[in-house]
Amino acid sequence: MPQRLEGLRRPVRAGRALIAIPIAWIVAVSVIDLLAPPDIHLGPLLVAAPAITPLFGGPWTVGLVAALAVIAQATIGALRDPDGMLSANHQAQIIALMLVGASLVIFSVLRERRAKELAQVRYVSETAQRVVLPPLPKKLGPLRAASLYLAAEAEARIGGDLYAAARTIPGTRLMIGDVRGKGLTAVNDAALLLGAFRGAAHRQASLGELVSYLDRSVCWDLMEPGETGHYGETFITATILDIPDRGGRVQMISCGHPPPIVLRDGRPTTMDTRIPAPPLGLGELSHPRYRVDSFPFEPKDLLLLYTDGVTEARDSTGTFYPLAERITGWTDSDPDAFLDRLRRDLLHHVGGHLNDDAAMIAIQRPATPRA
Repeated sequence: MPQRLEGLRRPVRAGRALIAIPIAWIVAVSVIDLLAPPDIHLGPLLVAAPAITPLFGGPWTVGLVAALAVIAQATIGALRDPDGMLSANHQAQIIALMLVGASLVIFSVLRERRAKELAQVRYVSETAQRVVLPPLPKKLGPLRAASLYLAAEAEARIGGDLYAAARTIPGTRLMIGDVRGKGLTAVNDAALLLGAFRGAAHRQASLGELVSYLDRSVCWDLMEPGETGHYGETFITATILDIPDRGGRVQMISCGHPPPIVLRDGRPTTMDTRIPAPPLGLGELSHPRYRVDSFPFEPKDLLLLYTDGVTEARDSTGTFYPLAERITGWTDSDPDAFLDRLRRDLLHHVGGHLNDDAAMIAIQRPATPRA
């Protein structure tokens, strides 16, 4: 909280310093106008002072600068007229400055109101992400974990990508997925699947039974009330894994999702499935038999799970992000440090802006597992 307040104070201090620019402009124009020949009038240039003030100031600051500009124009007119009366030209300039200043104050008020509404929307979005998609715990039994979510929309903090973890008696179950579509509908679908996973992953059921349950939940929960037989309108690609605490092979069922990568001594290995299952939500159409694949996950290995927002990220030439190639040689043993490096490298590849949401999970098995 102190850091956030400090971040808010910096723009305020900067705005107070920048107010010297329009004030200095008013003083300079006034002095030059009074020293110029009688047939030269620089008063109209005073409108530039209140015009640039909204770039860094609020309504009160804009109103103050506009008032100073009006006073300066009135002073110039009074000093230039030997009779001490304002000419019609100066009166017209003063009225014009007042109208421009009032318009800019109204604009600043509306802009501040819009900024407050946008800040509230961001706050609600961040709160929704913490509720629907909280970061994974740093420790999952003997495993070290880290998670990262990158939203494509500049004002969004959550989308259709999802991940979750659940502890069981023999180990840890992980899920990462990607909902078809975007926007609030995708967020709702992701929340439904996350709720189903968190409610069922703790049960003493096999991995195939868990995926069958998730598929049925998606099929029924994602249909509109009263609809029947409209399967396939919405589906979710996902990978569900079962990682034992005491070593051994990781069990995995991939439902149309990008395969995980195991990084061992800087060498990445993609864990492709021989017969991938259809995405969740299409089970009622194909009635799949879920085949469980397995792969080794040894001490000091790092397991990377991700969504297609990572591998389908394009640079300015349209080239996809070569994930396995880019992480070759990375020996970061800390999952947080690894994901931070991956985030910076990915954003550098795309020029700072993603076209699709991206989620990543890094799991590392320590050399000496905890009891």
